[in-house]
Amino acid sequence: MDQEKASAILSSIEMKMSAVLERNHGKIPAVARNGKYDNRADESIRWDDDNGIAWWTNGFWGGLMNQMHVLSGKGYYIEECMGSEELMDRCFSSPSFMGLHHDTGFMWLPSSVFRFVLTGDREARRRGLEAATLLSGRFNPEGFIRAWNADGDNLRNGWVIIDSMMNISILFWASKETGDPRFRKIAERHADSVMKAFIRENGSVRHIVEFNAETGAFEREYGGQGYAEGTRWTRGQGWGIHGFTNTYLHTGESRYLEAAKRIADSFIISIPENALIPVDFDQPETPWYEDSTAAAIASSGLLTLAEASGKNEYAEAASRMLDALSSKRADLSPETDGILQKCTGSYHGTNDREINFTYADFYFIEALMKITGQYIRIW
Repeated sequence: MDQEKASAILSSIEMKMSAVLERNHGKIPAVARNGKYDNRADESIRWDDDNGIAWWTNGFWGGLMNQMHVLSGKGYYIEECMGSEELMDRCFSSPSFMGLHHDTGFMWLPSSVFRFVLTGDREARRRGLEAATLLSGRFNPEGFIRAWNADGDNLRNGWVIIDSMMNISILFWASKETGDPRFRKIAERHADSVMKAFIRENGSVRHIVEFNAETGAFEREYGGQGYAEGTRWTRGQGWGIHGFTNTYLHTGESRYLEAAKRIADSFIISIPENALIPVDFDQPETPWYEDSTAAAIASSGLLTLAEASGKNEYAEAASRMLDALSSKRADLSPETDGILQKCTGSYHGTNDREINFTYADFYFIEALMKITGQYIRIW
């Protein structure tokens, strides 16, 4: 995809999002079904039912607003992001606080930290640092950041997921912002543990690994949101590409760049001819589910990896996927909410298959902005 095409798509997206915002002002959408957003800021939704204010993607609505501000310069996008942050402040107090877990990076980096980078607002900075502090508090001294909280009798206190490689970017930011090396050291220790335990011999990555919480020893993997244990959940591959590349850029340590390249090489050889990405590269032919989210995340990560490594094949693979997304999966109509279609949360899910996710749109736009040179690095 060339700059001219990417620029034209972004112009259409900004026109669409202006209308979308008018319909959804004051909400925090996560999902669009049949062209209509939900609202995770609805106070009638309990914080602990996985749909409320502590939902892990809630920062991406503010992130979309920040992106639109960069594209258009219009102040009302920044105001909308600030409003979403104020709604999310409920997460910093009980009982919503108890619903937070390792995804505080996803929640406050695209929203508060991004807005701080754009405006210098001190409240945005405070929120970002509070989120980073909460994330660092989940660090187990055996070398990993705990993912989720207990689920009934299942403590899950040794569980880690590949998504965490994106969340640790808020720790690198906090370390640079405050001059405190503890945030960075936690991020690096965690990245080393993930690199050792998650990357398979074939270069693919596991979704969930359980460590022994007392010793840090690897105990087992879980299939998670992919097809089965041992398979290649595509969104997880995207998190790995993007996350290890980010970690390399923050640290300059070549081991992280090599990890990102291994995952990317494994991903690229599995891209289908039509460049539309399945939920899992190892899923059966039927039922077949697609995940545009995985394509968008991997594309954005591959573009950065191409620049970091000097290997144009990564940018070429990203371009193939972005061309497929823009021509076959992007709804640019101002009359509907949500952009990318056929996004899937998990292969075995019940109500999260082939719909729209705000974070898919965020990474799609992020990738396009990298092509046009408008990207502002936040990860």
